[in-house]
Amino acid sequence: MMEKVFMAAIVFYAIYQTTKLISEHLLKRKIIKAGHIEKAQILDPVKLESEEINKYPSLKWGLVAFLAGLGLIIIEVLRMSYPGLINYQHSIMPVGIELVFISLGFLIYFFIMNMRKK
Repeated sequence: MMEKVFMAAIVFYAIYQTTKLISEHLLKRKIIKAGHIEKAQILDPVKLESEEINKYPSLKWGLVAFLAGLGLIIIEVLRMSYPGLINYQHSIMPVGIELVFISLGFLIYFFIMNMRKK
């Protein structure tokens, strides 16, 4: 049942994006043909002034990958040390452990970047 809902949502989203892309293109073309080239940028996506440049992308993704791997190792150690602790086939706990470690990677990166700003 959920597959059908997701499939319908994906199809409608694709139709929406295609329609939006074509209509924006035709509108820009009409504006340019009318001689208002300087106004053609009004259809461009708005960029916020406060967006910061990602100065250390390798640090961020290195931390995330490292802590994601550490989470997987801890899940495996828990499975080997306490085999009856978690039913791994029907449990969401391994996913939770992994998400906690991935979010720790992002939080550590956030705190490192805040320390560097000061």
